[in-house]
Amino acid sequence: MARQDLRIAPGIAIPEDEILETASRSRGPGGQNVNKTETRVTLRWCLLDSRALQGPQRARLLRVLAPRLTREGELIVRSDRFRSRARNRDAARERLAALVSDALAPRVPRIPTRPSRASAERRLAAKRGRAEQKRRRGPVREGES
Repeated sequence: MARQDLRIAPGIAIPEDEILETASRSRGPGGQNVNKTETRVTLRWCLLDSRALQGPQRARLLRVLAPRLTREGELIVRSDRFRSRARNRDAARERLAALVSDALAPRVPRIPTRPSRASAERRLAAKRGRAEQKRRRGPVREGES
């Protein structure tokens, strides 16, 4: 079965020959099966050398994914959730695509807002209620009750 390029977004696809796939023994489900089969899949993609990226895209990915990259600029994704290598391969490819797609998505800047008058009043009323509740927990004095 010939695999295809990994689609990230419209107009962006990682060529299949840039993704290095290795298999190893899994720690996931499978009982004794995990002791003899190599079902964990590890995908390595070097985004420094990738033909799939333009200059600004590469710079953004390097900045956003920096904590996940190796010194060589490789992004490593592993999957050992399933018992079969094929399902783990598909899961790892989906995860790689999701990571890159999320990193390429532009961040919407937060617009600071002020709390409404009603919400401020509710907050202060709740604080007064908690203070009153705590005050009532104290010792009972003469003349109170």
